[in-house]
Amino acid sequence: MAKLVILGIHSKLSLCFNPNATDLPPHQEIGMPSLSPTMTEGNIARWMKKEGDKVSPGEVLCEVETDKATVEMECMEEGYIAKIIHGDGAKEIKVGEVIAITVEDEDDIVKFKDYKASESPGAGDVSAPSEPTSKKEEVEPVKTNGPVAPKTDETTRAEDRVFSSPLARKLAEDHNVPLSSITGTGPDGRILKADIEDYLARTSKPSSKVTEPTAAPSLDYSDIPNSQIRKVIASRLLLSKQTIPHYYLTVDSCVEKLMDLRGQLNTLQEASGRKRISVNDLVIKAAALALRKVPQCNSSWMNDYIRQYHNVNISVAVQTEHGLFVPVIKDADKKGLSAIAAEVKLLAQKAKDNNLKPEDYEGGTFTVSNLGGPFGVKQFCAIINPPQAAILAVGSAERRVVPGTSPHQFEFGSFMSVTLSCDHRVIDGAIGAEWLRAFKEYIENPQSMLL
Repeated sequence: MAKLVILGIHSKLSLCFNPNATDLPPHQEIGMPSLSPTMTEGNIARWMKKEGDKVSPGEVLCEVETDKATVEMECMEEGYIAKIIHGDGAKEIKVGEVIAITVEDEDDIVKFKDYKASESPGAGDVSAPSEPTSKKEEVEPVKTNGPVAPKTDETTRAEDRVFSSPLARKLAEDHNVPLSSITGTGPDGRILKADIEDYLARTSKPSSKVTEPTAAPSLDYSDIPNSQIRKVIASRLLLSKQTIPHYYLTVDSCVEKLMDLRGQLNTLQEASGRKRISVNDLVIKAAALALRKVPQCNSSWMNDYIRQYHNVNISVAVQTEHGLFVPVIKDADKKGLSAIAAEVKLLAQKAKDNNLKPEDYEGGTFTVSNLGGPFGVKQFCAIINPPQAAILAVGSAERRVVPGTSPHQFEFGSFMSVTLSCDHRVIDGAIGAEWLRAFKEYIENPQSMLL
């Protein structure tokens, strides 16, 4: 049976605090996730992170194999990989069994050098903390009198560790939010940062609570469950918009010569039985050549330095019924238009069939998103696809009246609007403008792309 690679989907991580490890600093145990209702065990195909690496929400930790699929497991909380219990190629790991340990502080990593997970199956380990803790919550109010008070404080801290993430606890402390009033949406009812933010948003708008009961009965609606891939996309886009300082540059390019060249090339393509070349294929080629001319835009922000790529790999946004995918055209600046056209169509079909492999969507350095040709959108601003530093939003071509060569003379021309979204940490305004000028020159003089 061929393995199906599910893109952008991350499994529900099994996280818990180990209250028995009193001699160890605060840490989280990552368990083997349950990828289907019938799954009882899985294999580790490979780790994308190694011990000591810093991890952030949305980053891929490892690839998990079942008998039907290979699924990317993504990180849910920020921290450091302190210990990998089951390495690459580990087989028949029970659902819930601990596969790795993460810590909040980098200095705590060395303390887990000789750490060994419990030999009992992880499924029991994951569910076990919730029952005793809930029983303690029922009994503790009766025992709060007298000498038991210090013990109650310790139990409360342990419970916070079990049911809330470090970021959630910090946010709750900053805003004086009692964790007992929050219902967690994470694994095993764990309180996440998003739960605290949702609570703060609701409590800061008392007027909405007054109108909601009267408005709700008159509403007719359906609740559509979010797929895992939509949750991942939402998380990545939110992270991008919150942490990347976007700015936008828009230019209009005359595409008369581009359309003429496309017609000539497609006549040759059809005669030889090859795929037709689309406007988007020409845009991809022009963007790739402009990146080669202005390499500062072919870069990523790495906190301590800017990484400038020598390969020009264009990610192409493809919308499917399964969600949004961004397969990559590798070394697009070195490929001919015919090769780009064939590769785009092949990858788009694989995306629609939900059959892309990691090598099909990894390694992009710049993204092109086209809502003009397929949907007729005139102009829009796209959100940057991290860790890239820029994305090009392509609008539709439209006929416009423009001044002619002599006074009081007017002509018609086809113009296309494109908007470049830039990460200001990497791309200064003048550099972004320089890249757009180079892109426009290739679009308005398309023969130069063939040289």
